[in-house]
Amino acid sequence: MRQFFAVDYHGNPFVLFGVDHLTALAIIALLNLALFFLRGFLTPRKRKLFRYTLAGLLVINRLALHTWYLINDQWSIQWQLPLHLCSLFLWLSVYMLLKRSYPVFEFAYFLGIGGAVQALLTPDAGIYGFPHFYPVQFFISHGGIITAAVYMAVVEGYRPAWSSIRKVFLWGNVYLIFVTLVNLSIGSNYMYTLRKPHVPTLLDYLGPWPWYLLNAELVALAIFILLYLPYAIQDQRHTSAAG
Repeated sequence: MRQFFAVDYHGNPFVLFGVDHLTALAIIALLNLALFFLRGFLTPRKRKLFRYTLAGLLVINRLALHTWYLINDQWSIQWQLPLHLCSLFLWLSVYMLLKRSYPVFEFAYFLGIGGAVQALLTPDAGIYGFPHFYPVQFFISHGGIITAAVYMAVVEGYRPAWSSIRKVFLWGNVYLIFVTLVNLSIGSNYMYTLRKPHVPTLLDYLGPWPWYLLNAELVALAIFILLYLPYAIQDQRHTSAAG
């Protein structure tokens, strides 16, 4: 059992789009699809139980990660502050689930889902393959971020507006500037504003620094529009039916 928590793990490394990776992605996708098909069976009591259970799972999972870092003398302000987009939205998702916060939902739907999906497709798991603790907690946390936003949309009936895209894009850039200043101050690289990550990601196709940051803005905007597309189609259908 100890080997599954070891820093110097000697098991099989994580394989991008290998069987384990694809299986984990499929499980997350199926769980979120289940929310859509089972939404009508969730009573208010069951909804509250789901929200609190998911929030608790996210908190316990993240605290377990920080405990693992601390025990293995791996914790530092340059790496473990909750400033990466997904780290931030893990805690925001917990708040959203507990308080049913619509303002947080607007950001979680676009930035939370958009960021977590990219992280799941190109996870920074390093040498740690399944069933090591590190990739397990990684997929729980990022999958949980997506599930939290999907739950609020599908089950609770929350939905973004066109104006949400403008709001999220604006404040997302304000946060990007803030994180860059933090990086320059403490020598970190949160949100990869100073250099690309050492693992393959979408940023590899967006040019060198600083151009990949500008190109990422266009990609983010395209993702926001894509995420809003189901609502745009729904609205168009309602308009056509009313006409």
